[in-house]
Amino acid sequence: MASIEDDVVGAADAVAPALVTSGYRADFSPASVWELERFFVEHTAGGAPTPGGLLAADTGKRVFAVGCYLGETLRRNLGGRWFGDEDDPNTEVTVTLILPDGTEAVPVQQVMQRIVRGDADNVAWYAIALGLEPGPPPSGMGLPFGKRRRFGRRRR
Repeated sequence: MASIEDDVVGAADAVAPALVTSGYRADFSPASVWELERFFVEHTAGGAPTPGGLLAADTGKRVFAVGCYLGETLRRNLGGRWFGDEDDPNTEVTVTLILPDGTEAVPVQQVMQRIVRGDADNVAWYAIALGLEPGPPPSGMGLPFGKRRRFGRRRR
């Protein structure tokens, strides 16, 4: 019987060529997280998969696989190990990547949030916050939260 850790690596390895076939760079390189973000821009809208898009069918399996790809990209570049509670019925959602510095990342949950909340939960910026260095965003990707906002009161 395979462990959740084996399932994560297997799902990531399986979805990478599918992403490549669909026109995305999915080679587990740091820069590929920008391509993953482009995937979400092109296949989600309004908090849901785009009808007819690559996430419209078998959504749960595909979300898990793309989350695994995000996590494996982090693990292969930053190090770390997967942890999943085999007794947890939601382990595919709660599977955790423990980075060498002890930081716990939950990439499958991040992917789920990206779909629901849009670019406020940009997966590339998530990876950057965890220490990955994917290089500058491609043209058109912009800042993670759109225009900068002022906080506090303005002086009159």
